[in-house]
Amino acid sequence: MCGIFGYVGSKEAPKILIEGLKALEYRGYDSAGIYVPLNNQQQSTQQQNRCIKAVGQVKNLEAKIPADFKGNIGLAHTRWATHGVPSEVNSHPHSDCSGRVWLAHNGIVENYSELKQELIAKGHTFKSATDTEVVAHLIEENLKTIADFSSALKATLNTITGTYGLVIIDANDPTKLYIARKGSPIVLGIGEGENFVASDPSAIVPHTKKVIYLNDGEWAILQAGSYQLFDLAGGELKREPQIIEWSVEETKKGGFDHFMLKEIMEGGKVIKNTLAGRLDENTLSIKLPELLGVEEKLKNIKRIIITSCGTALYAGWVGEYLLEEYAKIPVECEYASEFRYRSPIVEPGTLVMSITQSGETADTLAALREAKRQGAVIVSIVNTVGSTIARESDAVIYNQIGPEIGVASTKAFMSQVALLTAFTVRLAELRGVTTTEADKKVVQEILDLPAKIESILDSREAIKDVATKYAKYNDFLFMGRKYTFPIAFEGALKLKEISYVHAEGYGAGEMKHGPIAMIDENFPTVALCPADSVYEKMISNVQEIKARSGRVLAIATVGDQTVSKMADETIFVPEVMEMLLPIICVVPLQLFAYYIGTGKGYDVDKPRNLAKSVTVE
Repeated sequence: MCGIFGYVGSKEAPKILIEGLKALEYRGYDSAGIYVPLNNQQQSTQQQNRCIKAVGQVKNLEAKIPADFKGNIGLAHTRWATHGVPSEVNSHPHSDCSGRVWLAHNGIVENYSELKQELIAKGHTFKSATDTEVVAHLIEENLKTIADFSSALKATLNTITGTYGLVIIDANDPTKLYIARKGSPIVLGIGEGENFVASDPSAIVPHTKKVIYLNDGEWAILQAGSYQLFDLAGGELKREPQIIEWSVEETKKGGFDHFMLKEIMEGGKVIKNTLAGRLDENTLSIKLPELLGVEEKLKNIKRIIITSCGTALYAGWVGEYLLEEYAKIPVECEYASEFRYRSPIVEPGTLVMSITQSGETADTLAALREAKRQGAVIVSIVNTVGSTIARESDAVIYNQIGPEIGVASTKAFMSQVALLTAFTVRLAELRGVTTTEADKKVVQEILDLPAKIESILDSREAIKDVATKYAKYNDFLFMGRKYTFPIAFEGALKLKEISYVHAEGYGAGEMKHGPIAMIDENFPTVALCPADSVYEKMISNVQEIKARSGRVLAIATVGDQTVSKMADETIFVPEVMEMLLPIICVVPLQLFAYYIGTGKGYDVDKPRNLAKSVTVE
């Protein structure tokens, strides 16, 4: 969840490292640090002075770096705290007692307490409350009996348990970056006479599009003009770089105040890019070439389990409705964080779908591995090419939307739902449970989505006005039914994530089973009431709330006078077929959350306590 960036080459490292951290700041922003060694062996006290740290955002660190802080190799880190409060002493990079070993870490060392006590008994002194510092001291301890740094590192990696993405510098040989990965993402950037390492490729793209993703149990050595890959046994591996397809421009704000607004405003483009090459406008058919290798298995599956976390989980909930209604197959959508702990039974003929923007979500990856162990077919929806979940799946459907920078997911959610819709139509076709005419109707409606999304985005000033009216409230209920049921949860989540307001998502049918007790004039409800098969039932729920003096903000289909007369405020959305309502209805809720968050003066791109890629449990 933290951001790591490293550089080795002929250029001045500090500026490159700081820019790398800024690109990764969405991964962690409690504190930041940088280490740039001297170019020859010096006393440990001098090496200590080569590390600078600051609490808060990367700009605070940047302000502390003096003009004469120079060097051609270094590593940097922006932290999301797990062990120890945000402070300079707990910030990375961390060092051993001698000041020889310097490292940054993403992940959790699960046996750190045991190792720490053993190392203290051997005379080591610790400065921080972090688990990470243990790794530096363990390397130092191994160097007492193992002269070669690489071998000492290998011994250390075989001792620690847990997850790690590590970048390490040996101050006695400041020409190399040592990198290791287990459970936490690490990617190498291969340049011309210079090389890079980061926890996310978005920080590398400004420098090179050639990347190598480390797999679990691998480590590497980067020098200015070379790279070497190894396994934990010490065997050397050969792997050619992949090419990143998206551009630097896609990681910039493009004139918007925040990445979040930019990514919401890309909604129409997201649908087009997601389905590019997958939707034939002439034949009105869906093609998913990524599934060719598993299509025969898909024809015979008996059950689908969808596993994901957070916003991706709510996309999975939409998929559950889609697949059961249209493809006529039993579906369960599971919290990936709970999946493996309840001793799941994955029977023969089960398809498991993993949905994740980063492709590195720790719980989703663990659920995938458990399902794979039990023999399931794995199809994943992933945005990050080359990520771990993508590599470990039998088939992967990429989002094709470029990087999503805002921590609160918006465009990735829309893309995930669009791909689940396309997958549903294709699976129904493979299983022979639909008609060509029905499929064509869905495809035509999908083709019309971008223009309809744009019509909502064009009314964003009106949505901003509504958000201003509701910004004073501290509690919200979001409710929906059927296809809008997951959107109620997603709308509530967005509001919680970026405005720190208490909000609950609920199925409207559950109102009388408890939540209605909370309703009064200070507890507004956002009611999803589009024209669909459960419209009349939603109207009844709205009436129940109004009868108890509750304030109602309704999301309704254009032209609906019934809802607009009942609700206190109404945001209208275009008419679409029922199965596409999630994509349309989520857009105003994203904007509503955005404007409440910014109205309160919060940095909605980097909400407190959250990180973009959750790579630890």
